[in-house]
Amino acid sequence: METATNQDVLKQFEALYHEVFAHDGYGDIRLEMRILRRGQKEVIIHCGKQYRFVVDFINKSDHEPPSKRDPRIEVGRDASAA
Repeated sequence: METATNQDVLKQFEALYHEVFAHDGYGDIRLEMRILRRGQKEVIIHCGKQYRFVVDFINKSDHEPPSKRDPRIEVGRDASAA
């Protein structure tokens, strides 16, 4: 799968939003993201069909010293459980 940019994803999402907004009935858009290996994310836009993108991603917390990270964010824990 060819690597896309965030702008590619946003352009497709915006086009789908306008299409659903102009529709005379019910519409549904759902966005799904998951982390892949090699510093990428898969972004899937569900809107009748699926629009799949693979986007390069750099996790900023992996490149910051621990003193700069937000202490409220704990890896592996759901923030709502606190």
